[in-house]
Amino acid sequence: MKRTGDTVFFDPPAGVRGYAAAVGKKEGEGPLGKCFDYVCRDNRFGRATWEQAESAMVEKAAGIALEKAGLTADALAAAMGGDLLNQCIATSFANRALGAPFFGLYGACSTMAEGLVLGALMCSAGFAAPVLCTAASHFCSAERQYRYPLEYGGQRPPTAQWTATACGAAVLDAGAAPIRVTAATAGRIFDPGITDAANMGGAMAQSAYETLTRFFRDSGTEPEDYDLIVTGDLARIGHALVARLFAEDGRPLGPNYRDCGLMLYAENQDAHAGGSGCGCSAAVLCGHILPAMAQGRYRRVLFCGTGALMSPVSANQGESIPGVCHLVRLEAV
Repeated sequence: MKRTGDTVFFDPPAGVRGYAAAVGKKEGEGPLGKCFDYVCRDNRFGRATWEQAESAMVEKAAGIALEKAGLTADALAAAMGGDLLNQCIATSFANRALGAPFFGLYGACSTMAEGLVLGALMCSAGFAAPVLCTAASHFCSAERQYRYPLEYGGQRPPTAQWTATACGAAVLDAGAAPIRVTAATAGRIFDPGITDAANMGGAMAQSAYETLTRFFRDSGTEPEDYDLIVTGDLARIGHALVARLFAEDGRPLGPNYRDCGLMLYAENQDAHAGGSGCGCSAAVLCGHILPAMAQGRYRRVLFCGTGALMSPVSANQGESIPGVCHLVRLEAV
């Protein structure tokens, strides 16, 4: 491996062997609905509670990803993932059935990118392979934990984002693969001082700008070198801020810069500023971006997971919302 600044360049690269996305009803009705491997029509996933439904969604996505990779759970050297619930119970409970060595992660909406960074490090260095990476969220369980149960009918401001009912799962392995993780930049925490929990896009925008800037510096590349630069999930507010910051630097990101929170829902789906949640970027990656790379539509992609590192306690105590952004470079052979 070669390290320049904050960026690690993998030699050999870690390969993406299998991937899958499972989503809820609203996500299945969005612009990417036909891309997902599994769409549940009632959001319960056959379980009694929203939290159990989220675990079932992780099980479904992981199972499909392993099947597409031609593997069984007992072949995994490690599994890692997380969600938005206390102690990441949706993911840890789902991994009871897998039985693989498990690493619980929490990076809020950056969790999928964080898992890919750590999984690629393990595979490329020869420490463990194959590795399963997952990230999930559920609108109903997240609302109950972070705001109010749905029965309260709380009002949402225009800057608010809709927590996706979704899960993405990817299997990384050592050796050759059609899609490879070739570089990664670990994010640093940046805090712009925003205290409004309904403006997470604004809180995370600076971290995305800083991570991308460091990656371009470390790699000697420019935005035009990539077919797609995607953040997740800044939605409308944060996406516009990042685009403006780079334009002011004289380095416009151009039309290839998109955000998972804006890709998951249509305008008429009333998602306010756009999508969010650990599962949003994970499902867009595993349901849309990776298949598009396999089909040759994208060759080089920067996947930048952004996370608002807050909790209900910190928000109620008036704390500001720090942000973090982890980046992985994906390349199709």
